[in-house]
Amino acid sequence: MTQATPIRFVPFVPSDVLTAKGRVALIVPPEGTLDQACRTVNRVTKGGLARLLESDSFAKAKSGQVFSLAWPAGLEAEAVDVVVLPRRATETEARKAGSALAKVAGGKPVTVMAASMLKTAEFALGMALRDYAFERHKSAEAEPRGEVVIAHKKPEEAEVAYAPLAAVADGVHMTRDLVNEPANVLTTSNFAERLVEMTELGLEVEVLDEAQLEELGMRTLLSVGQGSDSPSKVVVMQWKGGTEGQAPLALVGKGVVFDTGGISLKPAAGMEDMTMDMGGAGVVAGTMRALAGRKAKANVVGLVGLVENMPSGNATRPGDVVTSMKGDTVEIINTDAEGRLVLCDVMWYAQDRFNPAGMIDLATLTGAIIIGLGHENAGVFSNDDSLCNAFLKAAEAEDEGAWRMPLGKAYDDQLKSRIADMKNVGGRPAGSITAAQFLQRFVKDGTPWIHLDIAGVASVTADTSYAPKGATGWGVRALDRLVRDSFEAE
Repeated sequence: MTQATPIRFVPFVPSDVLTAKGRVALIVPPEGTLDQACRTVNRVTKGGLARLLESDSFAKAKSGQVFSLAWPAGLEAEAVDVVVLPRRATETEARKAGSALAKVAGGKPVTVMAASMLKTAEFALGMALRDYAFERHKSAEAEPRGEVVIAHKKPEEAEVAYAPLAAVADGVHMTRDLVNEPANVLTTSNFAERLVEMTELGLEVEVLDEAQLEELGMRTLLSVGQGSDSPSKVVVMQWKGGTEGQAPLALVGKGVVFDTGGISLKPAAGMEDMTMDMGGAGVVAGTMRALAGRKAKANVVGLVGLVENMPSGNATRPGDVVTSMKGDTVEIINTDAEGRLVLCDVMWYAQDRFNPAGMIDLATLTGAIIIGLGHENAGVFSNDDSLCNAFLKAAEAEDEGAWRMPLGKAYDDQLKSRIADMKNVGGRPAGSITAAQFLQRFVKDGTPWIHLDIAGVASVTADTSYAPKGATGWGVRALDRLVRDSFEAE
């Protein structure tokens, strides 16, 4: 797994700026006030820093912007990076500034002269989130990521504040690794093995095989993977950090390690991107890693359904009728609407076994949500205003885009089948909503539930504020914040 960049906190000594290797970063407020380290740099560069701060470019600078002075005279560093950041920056401003610096540094060693920065831990998290590269399948040996050192007047306090955020960064990186991994490597079995390894963090992990799933009656899930040589599995991860016996929060993830569409075969163009169709399971895995890593005082169970959707002589056909674990029958109109068939059985199992205090499912479920919300927001569907509002608040605090979408009987009626209890698709109109309506049929009365359609945010083709293009790790930070704010014991 790609570990989040280790960040070391050391005492702030202004003269250390003279001998620091790699790059040196100075934190300067928009008004251009210089701390001791800045004054030292300005002196040895014969006023070079002051000239930058007096320029029109700096006058127009926004929070988080980085200016670089290459090969400064009088310093051993190859560059001085001036990071614009208000003294009383918000968490988001500090994180984005750290991310911007990490992007400029490009994996080179960095010494950040942070002095008395108030949001040092959040700045460090921004650096850790952005300092990521998935290069394990390139033949050239990747250069090791450079050390990040943050010099602060209270390094011990900063280190303590950052420790739980470092665990979150590790969870985000795990999610990115899983989503970026090609399907010939990340098979259902390989995925399950990676999750079992997290027992080292204190998670209880069990893997249910096809015989067990058949015995449980998970025939909608099994119908998706029956055309593949990769065996379908369900992995259950339990973190028991809360009060003994207290009902857990259940996180359920769609883990389609590759989606051809099955017999309803997708077009060839762009099919290679379907390695990311296990993004929901990836977020659940990363969140469980984060919670275990920071020893969250909460009970949380993560369940992922791992399948591969392939065409073969044994594959499910359009028109087939299968029976879910709940007992409802489903007419499969389109085998490319497979994620909901995986989720519905795992959701029912999660409720049957754990009677959770709340349940959140995540899936790269529909292209329709991308048409509606683009790549800026995940679609949020819920039967419970309290849980939904708590999640939206957490997502906003973590700067992860999320937008609530409607549910309603009229959409539900689009799922009526002539020969079964329901169809697995409701037609093109409101495709993301009818998918959510399908899943809601498998939510028991009294279970607060959220469905997150992350098709537009799990993997993107351009850099984001916190990640290079590719897998984003969206959702790990928001779910971790939700657990911290709403489910942790005092």
